[in-house]
Amino acid sequence: MNNIEELIKNILDIEWNMFQTVKNIGGKASCQDNKKEFYLMRSSQFRSWSDEILDSYLDDLKEAYGKGRNLLTEKYARMMKSTSPEEYNGIKNQIPVLEEGIVFLVNEITEVVIAWEEELVQEFPHISSRSRPLHSSLDNKFSTSKETYFRCELETYSIKTLDLYYRWLMEQKDKGVNLSRIILEEMVKQSGYTSIEAAEERIKNEK
Repeated sequence: MNNIEELIKNILDIEWNMFQTVKNIGGKASCQDNKKEFYLMRSSQFRSWSDEILDSYLDDLKEAYGKGRNLLTEKYARMMKSTSPEEYNGIKNQIPVLEEGIVFLVNEITEVVIAWEEELVQEFPHISSRSRPLHSSLDNKFSTSKETYFRCELETYSIKTLDLYYRWLMEQKDKGVNLSRIILEEMVKQSGYTSIEAAEERIKNEK
């Protein structure tokens, strides 16, 4: 196992343990029993990262675990600000306040990634139709957008991890690389397709 795969495995193992203890308003969610899907989705994202970002995020998880914090619980709690404002008001005092530097980096990273995601919606509309809504304006109690999900995950990262991630994103953007496309490609290949185009055609023909 190379260093990146080892880092990803260690991250996934901690995240999965955290995910198991996330408490939902309506009881345990079905996705909390689907370890295979969880590992597929999360590993697809992490394989688009540099080993430096992975190492820093693993440190975030270990530090949080040692302090009794559950970063996944915090992520889902933060989402409620947009999806369930009334419930969020009852728990917001339990969520760590964000540093100004973190807010800035989260906004900058989200702007880049959502632009990439918009490109994918245009290029692969049939795959996109099976995903979450893209923009936070479409959030409701029963549906969380990619933008909100992504932003709230970023808000659980340390400023060190966010800074490394931002620099990585900008490097890739300057090269004309769309990291969201790389993540999607990894996801469909792990699902058994040869390419994103093959997955798009298959889904299109199923309609």
